[in-house]
This record gives sequence, C-alpha cells and structure tokens, in this order.
Amino acid sequence: MKKTLLALAVLAAGSAQAGVNLYDSEGVLVDVAGAAEVQYFQGYAANSDAAFRLDDGDLAFSTTVPVSNNLNAIAAMAFKFEDAGKSEAGVKNDELWVGFQGDFGTVTFGRQYLIADDSGIGKDIELGGDGIDFVQAQGDQTIKYVFDNGQFYAGVSALLKETNPKGNADETKIIDGRLGARFGDLDARVYLYSGDDVSSDKFDIFKDAKGEKQAIDIDGAQLEAEYIMGAYAFAASFGQVDYELAADTSKKVEADTAALAGSYTMDKTTFALGYTYWSPESSAMTVEDANVFYGNVTQQLHSNVKVYGEIGYSDVDDAEFGYVAGMEVSF
Repeated sequence: MKKTLLALAVLAAGSAQAGVNLYDSEGVLVDVAGAAEVQYFQGYAANSDAAFRLDDGDLAFSTTVPVSNNLNAIAAMAFKFEDAGKSEAGVKNDELWVGFQGDFGTVTFGRQYLIADDSGIGKDIELGGDGIDFVQAQGDQTIKYVFDNGQFYAGVSALLKETNPKGNADETKIIDGRLGARFGDLDARVYLYSGDDVSSDKFDIFKDAKGEKQAIDIDGAQLEAEYIMGAYAFAASFGQVDYELAADTSKKVEADTAALAGSYTMDKTTFALGYTYWSPESSAMTVEDANVFYGNVTQQLHSNVKVYGEIGYSDVDDAEFGYVAGMEVSF
C-alpha cells in the first residue's frame, strides 16, 4: 500500500521534523504539514485516455503535550482532498485520534490507519500494478500500538467494530500486526492481517445481483526486506491473501504476490526500477495473472519540491502502456 506524506508526518507527532511549527512553549508543540500533487496520468485500463489528475491533497495538524518526564499526550487530525473523478470526491477527514507516547512506545485511539497501511516495498509512483491488497486499512473505531527501539520494532492495531459501507447488519472487524528488525543496512519485517465482514468489490464474485459490494473475510501475510548499500537501495517482498465471501464460503480467491525493486540516487536525482507479480486463483471465476514492470526518475528540486516521470508495462490483455509525469509540493 502507498503511504502518503501526510500519514508519515502525522505518525511522527511528538518528534515531528516535517511540516511547520505553529506553537512551541513549555514543551507543548503544534505542527501543520501538507502536500499538493498534480499529475498527467495514463493508466493501464483498456481504452483509457491520459488526463490531468489531482493525485494528492493533504493537510494535517498534530500536537504533543508533555504530561510527565516520560509521558506525552499526542493528537492529530488530517484531511485529504480527493479528485472529482474519484468515488470519494471532495474533502474527507481521514484521521482524528488521540493517544500517549513514552518509552513503552505509542498507543493511539480513534480514526486512523491500521498497521497494514505501511505494507509494501515498491518504488513505483503510480504504475506498480497490484501488489499486496488487504482491502481496508483504516477505520474510526481503531486502536493502535507501535514500539521501536532502533533495532527491533513491532506493532498491532485493531478495528474493533464498524458497520460496513453496505449498511447491512454485518460489522467489520480487523486485527493486524507487524514484527521487524534492522541489522545494519538490512531491514526485514512481516505483516499479518485478519478481517471479518470487510466490504469489498475487488472481484466480480464478491458483488451482488445489483453489482454492489458485499462483505468478505480476509486473511493474509506479507514478508518484506530492504537493503541499502550507499546510493543503492534494493527491496523484495512476497505475500499471500485469501478472500472469501462471508455469505457463501464456496466463493473465494487465493492471491499470491511478489515484488522486486531497486533504486540509485545521484545527488538530487533518484532512478528506480521495479517488478510486481500478482497471481489470483479461484474455482468460482477466471482471473488473469499480471506481470508489471516500471521505471521512474525523480528530481528533488528542493527539500519540499519534487518532479518525476514514470513509465510502466502490464501484460494483462488489452492493457494500455502507462506513463505519468507529476509534481509534488509539500510543507
């Protein structure tokens, strides 16, 4: 999954280095961070046309308040501005949480992203294809705990109960986690995910007669590793996810996914190449495997400004040749 600049900035509440400091007095910090990103985009979808896309618009506020020498209270709220062409057009409050931070780690409560939102090693901008997909990685009724001592890190989050978007009696429940370690330049981790009654329209067999999404059960895992060698960075992952229709367990899809990626940074320019493999299997329907290759270059014009270009190829039938050029300005 693609982690946004805003999500990264909000997670850093308490020791935020990104964004603008609005208030700093007696240990109380208030920060704001944001980003605007516009692209000229041609995706893989058959018969699609290139067009400008408002890919990212984010605004987040975070605060840290010292309670004692070893304990901080933290809170954040964030908003994203969606392209009018997307299903969730307009302005949406996607984070609103409170919590505590100390030597024990960080625990937060409220509307926030699950641990699974951090999964994925791709160095693509937009054209990395289908990688690991846990379908839902955010919710209002969420509690999350993360710990990191520099070498070892872990986390667990849970969406306790949420009426799914279909509006029926099903209640979505999700629990996921991560366990990782750093050994010099090597960073390895594993993600685990289990969700019940997650509303999804990912596959046609999970839609009802009217074409509307239905509740599914999801169980999956992803193993990831990254290695940095000076200006070079390499990454690999392998994951498996099982999707099963909650109302009819005979309708299910088992998907394997793998990814390889590498990059080279020269001064303020980064070149990246990557490959993604996605192979779903189902006795209830035929689903096509996908092999996706991509390459991109990013120029950092300023610590807060970057421009980039990317091309990609997918071997799915009737897929278009993909390309994107864009610019992001953050603060």
